[in-house]
Amino acid sequence: MKKSVLRKYAHLIATVGVNVKRGQEVFISAELDQPEFVRMVAEECYKAGAARVNVEWSDQALACLHTRRRSQKVLSTLTSYELEKWKYQAEVLPCKIYLMSEDPDGMAKVNQKKVAAAQQAKMKLIKPIRDKMEDRYQWCIAAVPGAAWAKKVFPHLPKGKAIEALWEAILTTSRVTDDPVAAWNEHNRDLHDRCEYLNGLGIRELHYTSKNGTDFRVRLMDESIFAAGGEYTLTGNYFNPNIPSEEVFTSPKRGEAEGIVYASLPLSYNGQLIENFSVRFENGKAVEVHAERGEDVLREMIAMDEGAAYLGECALVPYASPIRESGILFYNTLFDENAACHLALGRGFGGCVRDHEKYSLDELREKGVNDSIIHVDFMIGTEDLDIDATTKDGRVVPIFRKGNWAF
Repeated sequence: MKKSVLRKYAHLIATVGVNVKRGQEVFISAELDQPEFVRMVAEECYKAGAARVNVEWSDQALACLHTRRRSQKVLSTLTSYELEKWKYQAEVLPCKIYLMSEDPDGMAKVNQKKVAAAQQAKMKLIKPIRDKMEDRYQWCIAAVPGAAWAKKVFPHLPKGKAIEALWEAILTTSRVTDDPVAAWNEHNRDLHDRCEYLNGLGIRELHYTSKNGTDFRVRLMDESIFAAGGEYTLTGNYFNPNIPSEEVFTSPKRGEAEGIVYASLPLSYNGQLIENFSVRFENGKAVEVHAERGEDVLREMIAMDEGAAYLGECALVPYASPIRESGILFYNTLFDENAACHLALGRGFGGCVRDHEKYSLDELREKGVNDSIIHVDFMIGTEDLDIDATTKDGRVVPIFRKGNWAF
């Protein structure tokens, strides 16, 4: 891949993704797959005015080794320096960049009960700190190719060509054009217009139906609003949390969902694939799950805490999205969630409440925003998916017909 093109991508992440402001600190989390590109991103952050850029390297194979060899007690312990790092970030509110490249199957051979127990123990300490950072810092998730991930997506190609093909797919779907910044500005305007229309309807409930068996109703909060693309911190810094992004989303009211949904794409969770699965909801809670592969992982996921079995997000994505039309199954939620309508189990978004900046986190929870240590998207969009909105004044308005926008 040409360095000039990768430089544009790095610039996009630094300036449109997290939108680094002069004097801010930046943390970049990345695997070992593309160190040269990580250096490009760091350089672009400095050019944008960053005072300090910190890179935190990780290695999935080493994570597997740690999980196998460490005791449950050690694996579940947050060391003092790890806790201090979280406290430091809550104080300085850095920009956080996550460059994903992991193998979707990379943790398939580890004990998921052990992993889940460790996550639960650590998040009890991390969550109160993370809550203090809510809506106060810029963050962005983007992707670079890892060799194992590339071979999963393009199994028919040699490793080198598979990595190149995955680079091309990432850059195309991320709108890395001759002028990526202008392309994203135009894209965000289109998403904003769709949000304006939906927010003007006064939607009370969404009803999803599909020939695969999906028949599902979800209630929105009285003050729910739809959001998309870029968002603002409470201090007014604009950023784009996902590159790419095609979704228009909101947070539903906790405890107000009924029916069954069938996943339309596989889900990679904690390095394990969950395939051909369904989730049935009663009183807003996932009470029954089935999967041809990874059902035990799915059950562990919804048992992570009290809020993990409730919904945190409803996202609308047309079937004719650029990612779907690429014909590529990425086995990565960042991309696959932007190829289909999806729901998310777990943590909801306070920013999807009108005038959310006026309320405390506790007040947002009281209004119906779900709380959890997880937020996991799973895809339900199909080419025949219909979605109808029932408004507060009783009208039924078509939102999706045959998988795409009805307006």
